[in-house]
Parts: sequence; structure tokens; C-alpha cells
Amino acid sequence: MGQFFSSYPEIWSITLLSLEVSGAGLLLGSLLGIPVGVWMGFRRFVGRRFVVALLYTGMGLPPVVVGLAVYLMLSRSGPLGVVGWLFTPQAMVIAQTVIAFPLIAGLTMVALLDVNPQLRLQVLSLGASPWQASATILWEARLGVIAGLVAGFGAIISEVGAVMIVGGNIEGSTRVLTTAIILETRQGDFQVALALSLILLSVTLAINVIMLRLQGKTLE
Repeated sequence: MGQFFSSYPEIWSITLLSLEVSGAGLLLGSLLGIPVGVWMGFRRFVGRRFVVALLYTGMGLPPVVVGLAVYLMLSRSGPLGVVGWLFTPQAMVIAQTVIAFPLIAGLTMVALLDVNPQLRLQVLSLGASPWQASATILWEARLGVIAGLVAGFGAIISEVGAVMIVGGNIEGSTRVLTTAIILETRQGDFQVALALSLILLSVTLAINVIMLRLQGKTLE
């Protein structure tokens, strides 16, 4: 493995970019998804079933479809073409945010719905404000929220279709671990592809272990 790092020095920048893009996508997806999931879990409104159906559809949305949509949006003829983000890490972050958002929102909503509905009434009867009651329910659902974060990160760190479309797999600019694996496989360099795969699996395992440790602490 040491020989691999010396013969493939760009692996460090590729790994770092993978973590930066997926980390930013997870952060933005969480900032959008958790509030939406909380709102969907607490609120009842006309058309809610349709919105829930859209959310569930988004949870299974093919990444290549997301990539195509972001590509069209950021292309020169698209509504955001003026920003010039196509084939940049920013475009990859947008695509991964779109992928992570419905997973985080949907699992947060499900986690809230699984909390005993009597808990809110009990907390309110003890003199808590509606906001405090909502915060208590969210705390009770924290394991499901963390599970949503784990699922969201797992989906985007291993994703290749969307980032390939909007990033272009440009060496030194938008090449990440997944796209590098595809490139090396196509070139027939299977040893390098396998080494990159092991690094990707190691990064994913390390992040998931951290997430699960946080989840475990909430049970103590």
C-alpha cells in the first residue's frame, strides 16, 4: 500500500476532495432536510400525503437523474448558467445535496412519527411550551435522525453518476474516489482501482463508525 501512495500521489487530493464535497453535501442536506422532516412530522395540512409521496420518491431518485437536472440547471442555457459552476466542485455539492436531502428529511419524519403521540400531551401537561414539547419529541427521535445522516452520507460518498455528469471527472479539479475508480477500471488498471476502492471503503467505514458512536452515546 505504501508503494501505491508513492506511485499515485494525487490520491491525497482526490480523497480530500471526496470528503469536502460529500461533507458539504451532507451539511447542506441536513440543514434543509432536518427542518423539513420535523415540519412534516409535526404538521397536518391539505395535500400532506402528496408531499410525503414526493419525499419518498426523492429517497429513491436515481442519481443520474439528479445529475442531469443539475447539469441542465447549471448549463449555459440553464437558469443558473451565469454562475459558471458546471464542472466544478460546487456543482457536485449541489447534486449531492439534492440526493441527501430527501433521505434525511424522510427518515427524520419517520423517526418523529414513531415517537409515542402521548409524549407531547404529557410534556404540555407539565407546563412546557409548544416549542419545548417539540424539542422533547425531536430529542426522543434523535436515533432516527442520526440514522438519516448515516444513510445520507452513505448515499453521496459512494455516488458516481451525478458527480460524473456535473463534475466531469477533471484531473486535479473534480476527480473524486468514485470517478477515479471508474477511470482506472476503464483503463484496465485493476490494481489501482482496487486500491482506490479499499480507500473509499475505509473512509466510509470510519465516518459511519463515528456516526454510530454518536448514536450509541445517546443510548447511555
